This record gives sequence, structure tokens and C-alpha cells, in this order.
Amino acid sequence: MTVERTGIPTDASTGGESPGRTKTVRDLLAAGRTAYSFEFFPPKTDEGERQLWQAIRELEPLQPTFVSVTYGAGGSTRDRTLRIVERIATETSITPVGHLTAVGHSRAELRRIIGCFAGAGIRNVLALRGDMPGGPGQPWEAHPEGLSFASELVELLNSLGDFCVGVAAFPEKHPESIDYESDAQRLADKFRAGADFGVTQFFFDADDYFRLRDSVVALGCDKPILPGIMPVTNVKQIERMAELSGAAFPKALAERLHKVADDEAAVREIGIEVASDLCRRLLDGGAPGVHFYTLNRSTATRDVMATLPR
Repeated sequence: MTVERTGIPTDASTGGESPGRTKTVRDLLAAGRTAYSFEFFPPKTDEGERQLWQAIRELEPLQPTFVSVTYGAGGSTRDRTLRIVERIATETSITPVGHLTAVGHSRAELRRIIGCFAGAGIRNVLALRGDMPGGPGQPWEAHPEGLSFASELVELLNSLGDFCVGVAAFPEKHPESIDYESDAQRLADKFRAGADFGVTQFFFDADDYFRLRDSVVALGCDKPILPGIMPVTNVKQIERMAELSGAAFPKALAERLHKVADDEAAVREIGIEVASDLCRRLLDGGAPGVHFYTLNRSTATRDVMATLPR
């Protein structure tokens, strides 16, 4: 069956790359350099947008491998996500990755959204099943005419255009997974469906990452998996985010932080130290790079990056 492709056409004379095309994360990771990437979310206010672009400009000199922009539950930030990704592509030297979630969308709607990505020249997409509106605790329910798994979204993207597709990975397993083995199998399924790389949920124990990576390799999938790191700068905020995501917040770290909870500088110092140590252990253990959850701020990420090899 012939499939109509709505992506950007390849140019055989340039080895599949048309002149001036946005680089793919797949090719950037294959280059062999340690990858550093940053995640942002679409702001809701003018002040939030100003803060976002300040962070992007401050992080741009670090020459990140890519930056990604999240996509709200049920597509609630779809237009802002697309606009920000387009602007990053046209106004900066950074390679952007747009998030796309299956939740709340029919196949027809997803095809239209993917067409918008392609029309904007966006080649790199992070394909996610997504959480229901209301947060991760809400029971997940597929759209009656939609998709049930991220692997199906990977397949749809690859059938509609020349995309480089990333997927989510969970070092402490997805909250809905029954065990680590089935979770590793689900990630392997996404790679077999055509995903090019993975990005993990944030975590605090390097052994969790290595267990997931090694399990997926044992299943025959040796695609790069970038560990996700969130430097702690606010105790209550990070504990809340860990609770929502299912990440385990280490007891020893919690005790250290709570002892200095009223001292913002001390919290920040501990957070940078812990994140830096975790990053170094991951890189020493063979991780292809590090993906930073920035919360649309640059300072903590820059401080951690200053301690890492380039």
C-alpha cells in the first residue's frame, strides 16, 4: 500500500538530507559527542513567555544538542507548543523537538497536527501516550477513534513524514506498569515501532537508569536513552513533582534538604551538588548524555553543566 507522506521530502543527492534542513536528533546523537538537552514548557502568561525566552537565550551559548517543548494534556497547549518550537527553529541556532501526545485526539486530529509540524519544518517529535486532563492519577482512557499506545503514535508519525521520533522512558517504571520487566518490554516495543531515541522521566538513582538501559539492550534494542535530570532548587516543588510522576524522592536527600528548607541558597547548593554527582555517574557509566528539566529557568542547569565534561 502506498502511504501519502506529509513530511519534508528527502534529497537523494545529499544522502537523504536536503540543504538547510533541520538536523535530526538521531544524527546528532550518532555523532558521538556527549549530548546535553533541555526541556521547556509553554508558558501561560506574557511574563512566563519572557522568562522562557530569557532562559533559552542564556542556555543557547551552551550549544545544546536539542531542546524540547512539552504538550499539555489533551492538547491543551498544542498551538503554543507549535509556535514556540517554530520560533526556536527560526530565531535560534538550537535544534527543537516538539512533544505530541495521543490522549484526547482521534487519528484524524493527530494526522492534522502532524501535518502542522511537517508544514512548519519540524522534523523531531517526542511521541507520548500522554496523561489525562487532571494529571497522572486520572485513569487513562483512549479516544474512541484514537490510539492506545505510544508505539502506535510512533508508527503514525513514521508513516506520515520524514520524522525523527523520540519516546519516554521510565527508570523507576511507569506508574501503570506491573513490574520492571514489562516496562522495559514496553520501551522496546516503542523502539521496534520506529522510535530513534528515548528520554527518561527524572530520577535520583543512577542504578535505576542502568537497569532500564541494560534490560532494553538485552531485549535487542540498542537505541540511545537520555537520562532526565531535574536539579532540586525548591523542596516542596520537587517533592510534589516526584509524587505526581511516581519518582522516588530519596530519604537521605529529603532529610538534607529539610534541614535547610528555609535557606534558599543552601537548598540550591545541595541540589546542584546532587544533580552534578548523578550526571557524572551516569556519563561515566555510558549514558549518551543528559536531558535537563529546566522548569523554564536556566541558572540551575548552567551551574550543573559547568561541572560536566563537554
